[in-house]
Formats: sequence, C-alpha cells, structure tokens
Amino acid sequence: MSDVPFDTEDQAAASRARQTNDPDPEVGGIAVDRLRSIIERVERLEEERKALGSDIKDIFAEAKNAGFDIAVVKQVLRLRKKEPAEIEEQETLLDLYRRALGM
Repeated sequence: MSDVPFDTEDQAAASRARQTNDPDPEVGGIAVDRLRSIIERVERLEEERKALGSDIKDIFAEAKNAGFDIAVVKQVLRLRKKEPAEIEEQETLLDLYRRALGM
C-alpha cells in the first residue's frame, strides 16, 4: 500500500463522493464520520508538509545563490534547536577528540 493516499485530486474527490453517498454511519463498529475526519485531517497536513518542504528547498536555493554554504546553514539550524549546555558538551568532546587525534 502506498504512503500517498490518492494519486490525483480526481480520485480523492470520487472517493469522497462515494463516502458521502454511504448512509451507514457505522460499519463494523467503526464510526465512519470520525474515521473520515481523521483521514482527511492527515491528508491536509500531508499537503501542507509537502508545500512547506518545497518552500524550505526554495529558501536553501536562495541562500546558496547568495553565497552561503548550505551545509553550514543547516548546522547552524541544528545548533539553534539545542540547549546551550548540550552545545557546550558536544564542543568540548569534539575538542577532546581532535586533540586525541592530533588535529
């Protein structure tokens, strides 16, 4: 089974139309409306995630065109997510390892 719920918008619309025409609100003990709501919310979020991923890719392209090193930009982003104590600990270990290797 694919991670993508539907290949096209037409398939999704056709599926929703079939679901809307189904009068049975509960099938096999499953609350159909609740399940449909959950599935549709996840689908919307997946669409948003895809759009955000595209936006982020565009921003990295802009940064690269401006002359920034993308690997370093991504490293800065990772560091900004960490606590200062965690960063200090990692830098201390990195320094220790470098000295141990004569770097």
